[in-house]
Amino acid sequence: MSLYSIPPHERFLATLAERVMDGTLLGGWDRANNPFWLSDVTIVVPTRRAKQVLADEFARRGTGLLPDIRTFGGETADEEPFLPPFDVAATPPITTALERRLVLSQLVAAWAETPAGRQAFSSPPTAAEILSMAESLGALIDDLLTEERSAADIRAIVPELAGELGAYWQQTLTFLDIALSYWPERLAAKGLEDGMRLRGLRLDRQAAAAPLLWGDRPVIAAGSTGSIPATARLLKAIHQLPRGAVVLPGLDCSMSEADYAALLDTANNPHGHPQYGLARLLRLLGATVEAVTELGQSNNLRTILVNRALALTKDTARWPEQRLTQLEIGMACDGLSIIAARNEDEEGRAVALAARQALAGGKSVGIVTPDRNLARRIAAELKRFAIEVDDAAGAPLFQSPAGRLLRQILTLAAGNCAPVDMMALLRHRAARFGMARSDIARLADDIELGLLRGQRPNPGLAGLRALLAANVVEVTPHVAKRLNARQAEAIEALFGRIETALAPLLALLGERRITASALAAAICRAFEAVADGAEIPGRAELADWASQMAAQAGEGHNFPPIGLDSVLAALMAGFQVRTREERRTDIAIWGQIEARLMNPDLLILCALNEDKWPEAADPGPWLSRGMRLAAGLEPPERRQGLAAHDFAQGLGNDSIIIALSGRIGTSPALPSRLVQRLEAFAGEDNVAAWQKRGAVWLEQARRLDAVTETRAATRPAPNPPVETRPRQLSVTEIETLMRSPYDIYAKHVLRLRPLDALGETPEARERGTIIHDILARFVEEGHDVMVANAAALLRQFAVEAFSGLEGIAERRDIWIRRFETAARQFLDFERARNVEVLRRHAEIAGLWPLPTGFTLKGRADRVDEMLDGTLQILDFKTGSLPTPGAMKAFEAPQMLLEAQMARAGAMAGVPPADTSRLTYIKVGLGPEAFSPKDFSLGEGHTIMSAAQDIAERMQRHVDFFLFNQMPMPARILPLKTQRFPGAYDHLARVDEWTAVDEDEEDGF
Repeated sequence: MSLYSIPPHERFLATLAERVMDGTLLGGWDRANNPFWLSDVTIVVPTRRAKQVLADEFARRGTGLLPDIRTFGGETADEEPFLPPFDVAATPPITTALERRLVLSQLVAAWAETPAGRQAFSSPPTAAEILSMAESLGALIDDLLTEERSAADIRAIVPELAGELGAYWQQTLTFLDIALSYWPERLAAKGLEDGMRLRGLRLDRQAAAAPLLWGDRPVIAAGSTGSIPATARLLKAIHQLPRGAVVLPGLDCSMSEADYAALLDTANNPHGHPQYGLARLLRLLGATVEAVTELGQSNNLRTILVNRALALTKDTARWPEQRLTQLEIGMACDGLSIIAARNEDEEGRAVALAARQALAGGKSVGIVTPDRNLARRIAAELKRFAIEVDDAAGAPLFQSPAGRLLRQILTLAAGNCAPVDMMALLRHRAARFGMARSDIARLADDIELGLLRGQRPNPGLAGLRALLAANVVEVTPHVAKRLNARQAEAIEALFGRIETALAPLLALLGERRITASALAAAICRAFEAVADGAEIPGRAELADWASQMAAQAGEGHNFPPIGLDSVLAALMAGFQVRTREERRTDIAIWGQIEARLMNPDLLILCALNEDKWPEAADPGPWLSRGMRLAAGLEPPERRQGLAAHDFAQGLGNDSIIIALSGRIGTSPALPSRLVQRLEAFAGEDNVAAWQKRGAVWLEQARRLDAVTETRAATRPAPNPPVETRPRQLSVTEIETLMRSPYDIYAKHVLRLRPLDALGETPEARERGTIIHDILARFVEEGHDVMVANAAALLRQFAVEAFSGLEGIAERRDIWIRRFETAARQFLDFERARNVEVLRRHAEIAGLWPLPTGFTLKGRADRVDEMLDGTLQILDFKTGSLPTPGAMKAFEAPQMLLEAQMARAGAMAGVPPADTSRLTYIKVGLGPEAFSPKDFSLGEGHTIMSAAQDIAERMQRHVDFFLFNQMPMPARILPLKTQRFPGAYDHLARVDEWTAVDEDEEDGF
């Protein structure tokens, strides 16, 4: 008897070691007369992790020697010279996945340019999409090599499926024939070979050499399902040895001959069944289920439950007669919990808490997930409790610290040194440029506050240097955002280092088309200059990637330098950064392959959502499912069968947690079909019990960042000393004093000013401000609105005013063209009223000292002297106008106060006079542009009576809040139409104590 199986409910490697030690798997090998018998035993397992754990199991049993433990395929350099035939030629070097991706991308790009290729794509593919398709084509080549098929099998599809293939698939097959024929020819010409082919050759060589290598000594192949044909042949060779034994993982030995036959019948679509791979292996070995000896306890209730729940679709009709009793299900699922989280964040936190609790109890923990993002999330949550966990799969190089810095450098170069990108790089802790990090941080502050806040440089380092030169002045207490000569010198030196670092990359991005190798060389050279002196995880792996890219100089298709972040992601696919530090051994995060044969005290299966575990059955872009079957390839559901086997094996552990999410990203998510099967078979009551056990960690996860008591913030009402309160406000600040005295406190008592947005792009509001300034200049310089060249003169002013937008030339040109419409509307408006106007004044500054010791200041957009001796005050608005209700209720005091100042002679250059008209002019391009809107007065009021009234109201507010020891609360009269938060709303924590209701005027 040389066929065995260890059921899921037994600890696989521990049972394997035990059965070797008691002689069960040795075929009668003499142990009594040979004290070194264990060293004569060879054991072959699937992974290096299994090899290490199995060695630990033997050591734990006190054996002085260890058996020869190896993995399928072995180590090429160690084993190949000793495998017969000894005179065989050395195997050629292996081509890299990167080389194949680049070479195939060139073929895909060339095909995309052909008439057939253009029909295959709805739009021309980007460089990243071409690389992604090349990677999919490489995966198809791997499938062909693994399942020992060739281009000829693909070619044979055409006559077999004649009449069933659409034009797209026929064009695709034509391309595949070319690509799959070219690739092996290229490898042969370069003396290289695919890794998958060499793996198959090496396994076949081992299979042929098995009788010579091991003779009649015990050889045990354990833990493999034989999913790779070459591996299955090696298992067969071992099985046929005198003392060869094959130990299968989790074969369902309760299967009948009919069940076994059904798994081999493709009409049942058995590929997604967990036993499908083992059934195929048994057929290859020429054995049946009855020929397999089960090592361990039979009829385990948990294993029975799982096997029946995951039965073939046709067999689910037998569930009513197969269903276990309630007592049996309870016994079977003792130790099984389900964490049904609301989202991935909650899932990761709950899993971390469950793992922490197990570790605190002295248990080992294994966390299994196919989702690398979830793995990183769990690792981050475990760091809360100072638990550093080893993620066996590592982190993608693209998302590693080194990869993120590389991408930031690329973003800065591609964005032509935009302010936001510049500051993001300078704030990165690994950005050193050969300097001390403290010096970089200080210079970053100077650049941000002295140059980029409130100012917009022209593109590139040249624009930053020009702005730097314009800001070098002696610093005085009254000058903000300026730099002294010493600061400017240090910043200029840093700009020089940045320019040197980015020069090759910027030069490359200026070319019309580039190659992948040139991009990698330029960006890695920039990385070395930026990270000079910094230690950053992933740097060694990045250097390895760069060397592989350099070896492929000139390979791949040429592409325009756009969308480079996606191109970089495609080029770095498959490169991982693994942990180098010593981590604790009682907890680990594994992928599905790494977790096979592992049996920790607590096993947590995560990401059990549909399309995660198992993954979607996607045949890829090159062959449909039917075409894969016609070519002799396994359908995509085969991977789902392997995932189902991993799930069934994992559920054999005594303590098991299944974790899943109700949402993935922003979309609803379904539980895995495997979980749905298990729950459907067990019944709602049992599922509720499993979820109740898992709810313990969900509750802890939700409480982890929760607070026991929430106390709403109260409306702030600071009461600073009277002498610290302002004695001068502008006319616009009077409205602020009326609506939110707190804002006056923050601005004038605390002297807080909001920082201008960094890298803010010019929008409609700024365009309106520039137009306002142009029109004001026209009036200030005394130009006549009636002259014929007035429009041309205004256009000249616009060209000068918009010249500062050199970095966005297209938008600048559009705005200048649109200004011509605004200029025409402005002239039409002014000419229509010209017969009434004596003199125009623009941007008039006003200062009105009051007897109480308070001074009102302001700047009126326009004050026009009329022929009748009165004044007309105009306010050019780029934003929304006050509502008529607000004007009548004295809630828009600015223009009325300007009228009162003009009567008092407080407007510079304007003789004292009453105001006969207050007019708002909307500056813009809409239908209301330059359509005058008169100030709305309350019943019984004239302009000057309303101005007198508002002046008295102002004085009362000033006396109450500024000259008395009274609190200065926030938002006592909020503006309902205000769409954006005020400058100090975050400081006042407004959102914490207001409940906005659109139907209520006050907003509380």
